[in-house]
Amino acid sequence: MPTRRILVIIAFACASLVCTLSAFQMPFREYPGWEHYDLPLPPDWQEKSEWVFARLMYPTYSRPFDRQFKSFTDWKRGYINWTIDYPKSDRHLSEALRRLTHVHARSVEQPVDLDDGDDVYNWPFLYGVEVGHWQLTDSQVAKFRDYLLRGGFFMCDDFHGTQEWSVFTESMRKVFPDRPIVDLPENEAIFHTVFDVGTKFQVPGLQFLYTGSIPEKDGFEARWRGIYDDHGRLMVAICHNVDLGDSWEHADNPEYPEKYSSLGLRIGINYIIYAMTH
Repeated sequence: MPTRRILVIIAFACASLVCTLSAFQMPFREYPGWEHYDLPLPPDWQEKSEWVFARLMYPTYSRPFDRQFKSFTDWKRGYINWTIDYPKSDRHLSEALRRLTHVHARSVEQPVDLDDGDDVYNWPFLYGVEVGHWQLTDSQVAKFRDYLLRGGFFMCDDFHGTQEWSVFTESMRKVFPDRPIVDLPENEAIFHTVFDVGTKFQVPGLQFLYTGSIPEKDGFEARWRGIYDDHGRLMVAICHNVDLGDSWEHADNPEYPEKYSSLGLRIGINYIIYAMTH
């Protein structure tokens, strides 16, 4: 069979596969965010793209910021911990990815619910915020584990101190009871995919503008940690005692220091490219 014909058949098959996968993706949807952003949809929000910022939806077992009481909020309706910085931070990082790389990123984010059948498998990069407040169900734990072992990538951010670390690891240990959480070495590839991120420092949330304090709670040192699969691929990238989400969200805020947004965007872009290439 002529080579050109083979290439045409392969191209047609790939196009059919993409169309088939797209048909099974959950459609774009919006939820009320914790910070009440009422952002207009970008003109190109319906444009097909090769990458989408996927944000993990998750149940929380307490009122936001208060572990002592059960929450009466329906986490599937938004306005809860997983919506912190949403959707402004997601869209700012996606815009930076489009401007600073050749990745065709969608201009709007995608909230992803592990309970929505096999939808999570359509999103190779998944971001979770405020995971010091999550509590995954047994079925979500199983789905999440399978997603990661099949090649998915999870980045989590914006949780601080020993108590929130304990809450995070309570669910994470159920996902991977036999895999250690380790500190990432300076030569880890994820720090050098696009930008060579050498010196890293603690990135504060917006409270820095009002209090002058960088740490939150007893989280005095930025920790860059992760979980690897059996082949040395980083599956879970853990950003503890930092608030990269705020650094993306307030990248256009003249009062928020540029050095924090600059580092946050470089790390975010590196993590995305790593997720797409490893």
